[in-house]
Amino acid sequence: MINVRDYLKKKKGRQDERIRISYREKIKSHKFTLFYRGVLVIVLIAAVTAALYVQWKNKIYTQMNVLASADISIAQGSSLLPFSGHLLTYSKDGAACMDIKGNDVWNQTFEMQNPMVDICQNVVAIGDYNGRNIYVMDTNGVIGTITTNKPVRSFHVAANGIVAAVLDDTDTTWIYLYDVRGKETELAWIRTTMKESGYPVSVSISPNAQLVCVSYLYVDSGQVKSSVAFYNFGDVGQNSTNNYVSGYDYLNVIVPFTAFMDNKSMFAVSDDRIMFYGGAQKPVSIAENLTDENVQGIYYGDEYAGLVFHSTDGDNKYRLDVYHRSGELAQSIGFDMEYSDILFHEDQIIIYNESECSIYNIDGVEKYSGQFEKSALVLIPQSGAYRYMIVTPDSVDTVELQ
Repeated sequence: MINVRDYLKKKKGRQDERIRISYREKIKSHKFTLFYRGVLVIVLIAAVTAALYVQWKNKIYTQMNVLASADISIAQGSSLLPFSGHLLTYSKDGAACMDIKGNDVWNQTFEMQNPMVDICQNVVAIGDYNGRNIYVMDTNGVIGTITTNKPVRSFHVAANGIVAAVLDDTDTTWIYLYDVRGKETELAWIRTTMKESGYPVSVSISPNAQLVCVSYLYVDSGQVKSSVAFYNFGDVGQNSTNNYVSGYDYLNVIVPFTAFMDNKSMFAVSDDRIMFYGGAQKPVSIAENLTDENVQGIYYGDEYAGLVFHSTDGDNKYRLDVYHRSGELAQSIGFDMEYSDILFHEDQIIIYNESECSIYNIDGVEKYSGQFEKSALVLIPQSGAYRYMIVTPDSVDTVELQ
């Protein structure tokens, strides 16, 4: 006999279970629907963003509009250089830093016969060839002055104000590291002689001043040789003899140029190749690119280095070969302009002279080509995209491409 009450109770339980299952399935289905909708929205946003980025990356600008202008006066005989978004002017009588509005940030007076200048990020060092004083400044003002006991042949400054100076002696060439911020200005030194190491034809220092690269030239058994040596003045280098941590020799080659692109990337240029090195402690050779053409100019930024050659294709007068800091050839750009400077800024390659300017992206797309309204002495990229400070003989103009 069937108990009606039990039957109805079980039937209701089965119905409740089906309702619960159905409700769970609806919740699950709703969650999946929300998930897929979210994924679809993300994909659409990514697609739109990518499309806008590609459109912006390949956008061609046709106008250079002046946003602001300030009157200035440049002293006759002054040399001008871009300086961390500012303008550096210097002569035999002193140096000055000017901001984008044409205001003097600082002035430093001195007397020099042949002033030399080196800039690293927002720090500049100025000294006289064969002189004994090196002035170190940043974009805010004077940091200090280095006084040497031997004539200065050359020097390079790091982003923290430490200076690597090449000093001449009778039979010895010294490379001293100076810190104008410290009580003891002589931090370290490297002793070089033609017999033991060769003559230091190029010296460079990393932005953090931990690494120093020296290109030596010497003669061995009647053959010319070059040696690119790396010295570490951090903790790692303390365990190495004379702080020497790595080096590479090149037969029948002169290496007159070395430079750091950042604290672990550097390159050197010889008369037949460009060499790239990597490593924050003990740099190693990572790439070499041979060339049988004469280098007309060397330019570089934080990520890319460029060599200018006379073009051989007949279509252009010059060719700019652009290398990534990894040593890979990123782009070759042909151009005809008689250039006064070439700048690497973010993903821009800027080629200009007093009357005209061409701007490319790293993919080789010419973003802008046009004439300046006034004679351009210096072009200085600003932090905004495609915004620049242009210094003319009587004004500082802030311009933007449109």
